[in-house]
Amino acid sequence: MLYYLFQWLDKLNFPGAGMFNYVSFRALLVTILALLISAIFGNAFINLLKCKRTFETQRDESLDKFGTAKEGVPSMGGVIIILAIVLPCLLVGKLHNTYLILMLITTFWLGAVGFADDYIKIFRKKKEGLNGKYKIVAQVGLGLIVGLSLYYVPDAVMRENIEIQRDNGNVEVVLSPKFVKSTQTTIPFFKENNLDYVDAFNFVKDKHWRRKLGWAFFVFVTVFVVAAVSNGANLNDGMDGMAAGNSAIIGMALGILAYVSSHVQLASYLNIMFIPGSEELVIFICAFIGSLVGFLWYNSYPAQVFMGDTGSLTIGGIIAVFAILIHKELLLPILCGVFLVENLSVILQTQYAKWGTRRGRKLRFFKRTPIHDHFRYEPLEGFSYLFAKPQKLQFETKITMRFWIITILLAAVTIITLKMR
Repeated sequence: MLYYLFQWLDKLNFPGAGMFNYVSFRALLVTILALLISAIFGNAFINLLKCKRTFETQRDESLDKFGTAKEGVPSMGGVIIILAIVLPCLLVGKLHNTYLILMLITTFWLGAVGFADDYIKIFRKKKEGLNGKYKIVAQVGLGLIVGLSLYYVPDAVMRENIEIQRDNGNVEVVLSPKFVKSTQTTIPFFKENNLDYVDAFNFVKDKHWRRKLGWAFFVFVTVFVVAAVSNGANLNDGMDGMAAGNSAIIGMALGILAYVSSHVQLASYLNIMFIPGSEELVIFICAFIGSLVGFLWYNSYPAQVFMGDTGSLTIGGIIAVFAILIHKELLLPILCGVFLVENLSVILQTQYAKWGTRRGRKLRFFKRTPIHDHFRYEPLEGFSYLFAKPQKLQFETKITMRFWIITILLAAVTIITLKMR
């Protein structure tokens, strides 16, 4: 809203109004606004949550490894994150931008799913929360919205990067002069760094149907990525400040990728696709980062509020859809490596335990899962563990900080992959 106001003032030669034309200025502004909203108004919202007694049953019964009770800490704090993202974007963003609209839809969509999940857990006292099939339907629905929007909305186009072999042996990267719709995505470490989902259907002779199948596959990938990353963020939300800190770091890396994708010269230099209009994604991700940093004011150890599924499902979905919009979803296994390991640890634990049960043995892969719990609990008697180390238990804050450090390293590697070809 303010963007359009200052555009009008700029036409009237109002001093300073032209600052809103700079992405860097608006990005810093939304970061500050989001941080202030989550930090200043967060306390009032936490008091409201306490009055409503929004305490998760499983949280109330839990202790950390040093015997500090987690009861009396309200959940559903993800509402703070959502408001701190949405309000600055509405004030500073270009509300007609397709990518910004899709990100706002993602925030509201998964925020509603997470809120419903928390509501059932807290007020209806059902630990399992929202039925899993409804979550899947919501994630599939969001994937369809994003995938079909990129296919049908005229503004969702790109200029492909093309490598030209010169006579002197040098390779020059140029951007195609045509704006096209494409199912291409960036892949790490390979010199031929563009992967087109349509190529998976080269066996289909009809070009029209090959392209249709390529887009259908792209929508499928979108659904899978949204489900995987949102669930990974949900699992990562098990320690004070863990998910918020990791997600803020991931957001910074995505912001860099979005900025270079929206800049003609930088896109050409880094040999990646130029995506016009994606600069508004920089505005959104800065609000995302600011809201998470502000939320850490209350969520760092010892937490005064938990984000709940309202927050964790939302931030995971935001990361997934954001990466898809800038065609960098295949970088997520590196960037979101912590989320990936959290998911894999639960799968390995479950399957290994089932395998042992069929043989009449109590087998476990780790001491606890998700993997971050492995470091703060002792082995249980009567169980055989494939991995029981370290025997020395770790403080929750140390585990959280180490996971942050790992995510910083993974974010750096993700950025470096743009030149490691």
